[in-house]
Amino acid sequence: MFDFLRKGAATGPGAPDGVPERKASASGRVIAWASGGRGPAWSPRDAVSLTKSGFQGNPVGFRAVRMIAEAAAAVPVICQDAGHRYESHPVLDLLARPNPGQGRAELLEAVYGHLLLNGNAYVEAVPGIGALPGELHALRPDRMALVPGADGWPVAYDYTVGGRSHRFHMGEGPGAICHIRSFHPQDDHYGLSPLQAAAVAIDVHNSASAWSKALLDNAARPSGAIVYRGVDGQSVLTPDQYDRLVGEMEAHHQGARNAGRPMLLEGGLDWKPMGFSPSDMEFHETKLSAAREIAVAFGVPPMLMGIPGDATYANYQEANRAFYRLTVLPLAGRVLAALAHWLAGFAAEGPVELRPDPDQIPALAGERDQQWKRVGEAVFLTDAEKRALLGLPPVATEAAEGA
Repeated sequence: MFDFLRKGAATGPGAPDGVPERKASASGRVIAWASGGRGPAWSPRDAVSLTKSGFQGNPVGFRAVRMIAEAAAAVPVICQDAGHRYESHPVLDLLARPNPGQGRAELLEAVYGHLLLNGNAYVEAVPGIGALPGELHALRPDRMALVPGADGWPVAYDYTVGGRSHRFHMGEGPGAICHIRSFHPQDDHYGLSPLQAAAVAIDVHNSASAWSKALLDNAARPSGAIVYRGVDGQSVLTPDQYDRLVGEMEAHHQGARNAGRPMLLEGGLDWKPMGFSPSDMEFHETKLSAAREIAVAFGVPPMLMGIPGDATYANYQEANRAFYRLTVLPLAGRVLAALAHWLAGFAAEGPVELRPDPDQIPALAGERDQQWKRVGEAVFLTDAEKRALLGLPPVATEAAEGA
């Protein structure tokens, strides 16, 4: 009575008579489950593809990177050591004109841009006449490959262009390459860029823009359906009628240039317009939400980029101050500290410290005035302690007395 349970079951050589044997791949069930539904299509996650889609092809990502890189490159640089702040120094002279084709702002802007887009920045030192390098060049991270040694530390860097590679060896002394990278929790050699963290939001923003463009190409109106009701209940068009109808629709009623053109229907054809669904109406808000996520990933307040719907900061001035304090200054400080440590291996007169000067940033003027006032009114502090709190080196007389 339970023979129906065995009906259609796959059996082997010892199966009961009357039940056909079936042969199938062991991976068939996996394939069937995998193809049961189609997930979202994401863009490639390699650095080149992300740069094209998230920087070259996305206005929010482009503006965020440009704002950060230009602001950080324009921040004045302080050069000082334990006892003196230098107005003129060989390191400052090198940064002022790092190579014949770039100034300090252009070189640092390229370094900051590569760090934001790729998570890695590489600066090459070209030997000069003196101890310091004669020139500094920012190299493209997508062309650079790190060569790890037996202990995991880099022993060389390969720079490949057009099928030809040049190897920069890292010896005991200062290397020819300064590698600056952001934090990556799952990679020991390369950094994680904000562009990678914002990749999903970039895909959503680009898809929403493509949908809006397709809607504009369709005269900014939702589509509809042409219903055919033939004579005697006939509801199927002949192949010739179908091809003619499709050709006339494409030639005379699709595209922005045909907006508003009346449609002439014949032979039992009826036009049924379709309105926007609630999901269609939410596309604009979805695009704004994705734009805010991109800005947040880069550390730029959406208010500064003109993205509506963000009320994190009370006004534009407060958002601009937070932008410099939380994004620009930490990035500039980290890059300048790495360059100073690297160049210290070349210098013969001793290491110096390179850091951004917040006193000369207009967006932080009010904040610095309050700090100077508090420190100046602190009568329990000595002049040396006040200078130390403000990030100033001791005066020459104090340094001499301390020695």
